[in-house]
Amino acid sequence: MKMSRRKIRESIFLLLFRIEFNTREELSEQAEDFYSGLESPEDSAYIRAKLDGILDALPVIDEKIGEICTGWKLNRLGKTELAILRLAVYEVLYDEEIPTGVAINEAVEIAKIYCNEEAPRFINGVLAKLA
Repeated sequence: MKMSRRKIRESIFLLLFRIEFNTREELSEQAEDFYSGLESPEDSAYIRAKLDGILDALPVIDEKIGEICTGWKLNRLGKTELAILRLAVYEVLYDEEIPTGVAINEAVEIAKIYCNEEAPRFINGVLAKLA
């Protein structure tokens, strides 16, 4: 059974969150375990391609987040918020299939689930500056 776009995005976020605690090689191993548990080969291929794209573009994405978050160093951002921002910034800058408004809205929705109550507003403000 295919996953919804939101569930796919949430899965990418959860995998991306792990980069703060693992090397890229360790993350690749963990991602392979995750992919093998998916029912849909299309979902697996999409998640794999998007995660690899984000990881390849990470230096540029982090630089862009640093430019937008004036007065904040990346290491001061919560790891959850940083993973959400990385995913959303990637979608805005690199994924032409995802409209900017959708990327921002989905980032805010993920923040509502995984972050404290101030995070959705913070993430929305950061991404609005990017847009």
